[in-house]
Amino acid sequence: MTPFGRHIQRSIEHMCGEALDAALKDAGCEKSEIGTVFYTGTTQGHLQGQGLIPGQVYLSKIGIQGIPVFNIENGCAAGSSGFHLAVQMLKSGSCDVALAIGAEKMNIADKTRMFSVFDGGWDVSSPEENLAKLLAPAKDFIVPEGHESDRPYSVFMSIYAAFCRAHMDKYGTTHRQIASVSAKNHTHSVHNPLSQFQQAYSIDEVLNAPPITYPLTLPMCAPISDGAAAVIVCNEEGLKRIGADKYRSIKVSASVVRSTTDRPYSKPELHCAHLCALQAYEQAGLGPEDMDVSEVHDATAMGEILHAENLGLVGFGEGGPAAERGDFSIGGKIPINTSGGLESKGHPIGATGLGQIHELVTQLRGEAGARQVENARHAVHENSGGLVGIEEAAVAVNILSK
Repeated sequence: MTPFGRHIQRSIEHMCGEALDAALKDAGCEKSEIGTVFYTGTTQGHLQGQGLIPGQVYLSKIGIQGIPVFNIENGCAAGSSGFHLAVQMLKSGSCDVALAIGAEKMNIADKTRMFSVFDGGWDVSSPEENLAKLLAPAKDFIVPEGHESDRPYSVFMSIYAAFCRAHMDKYGTTHRQIASVSAKNHTHSVHNPLSQFQQAYSIDEVLNAPPITYPLTLPMCAPISDGAAAVIVCNEEGLKRIGADKYRSIKVSASVVRSTTDRPYSKPELHCAHLCALQAYEQAGLGPEDMDVSEVHDATAMGEILHAENLGLVGFGEGGPAAERGDFSIGGKIPINTSGGLESKGHPIGATGLGQIHELVTQLRGEAGARQVENARHAVHENSGGLVGIEEAAVAVNILSK
């Protein structure tokens, strides 16, 4: 992956080229050996006007031509969706080396237009009804005054705030527990040279930071990011053909994608991410107790708490106390978002899921340096996006093994 951040002077194809070259060098693979590409970008049509065929346009400029290129748009889960399809392409026997590559250039001068890229992440025909449904589980929650930003922000921050309030109301999760997730992730990011932010925060500094919408403050929320990431996936035959180092290669033990279902808020065990995780564990022949490290979709700090529960790494309602105890920190019971998470590493939508996979591969190889999880053998990855009803519209769970 490239460093994620604010790259005003860089083009999308230049970032794609950097990520691709790094992946090829790592694998010992030539461009000519790639059989199929899944390009995962979601904002190019909206922000640059390059809709319909962005993958073919950008990849042709960096030497990928002639082979099948599929453009994947699946909200914030686009990168992981492309990865999942690359795995399925290999299983089908259509090719033995596939590439998933995603990129975004989201930072533009027009901030209102920049944030409007998220507006299509839910049912655009009924935004007021959508928000009312999300707020209903915590309708009696009293929001303190002075906790609303007067600057523009993504509609999804309001959604995550609704998730926060409902979880606080149901389980007693505290503002400080949510802030502890953010403080932990910013601390992890100090040791990640590819992270957009590399500054540690204390819990009190997170709590006292500028508000977005209660209970979220600025460091609790993922930034607008530019960047690219690429993952090469191959079967046994492809591995032999490209001559990659078998002992540095990481096994895909499970790859599952699911979509939202209608469910009552009172039944979190029916959350699409939890069902996806159960399916992935069964596919891998492993359980949450076997996982050594995890990357989850923390577009806000609350996302980490919710998805730690959905993955079964802690029980429902136990994410907040576990975070405050340090269970999710490096050296804790189950380190989560060792990269710094989306809050610190950044969130260039189409590259996000692939960037998460990059971190877990680095961990399983034992190459993460100061943020290394000791003896990591199995990793679980969750990436989700969009919203239908009261939960994410699309979710991917992958299990990777040494």
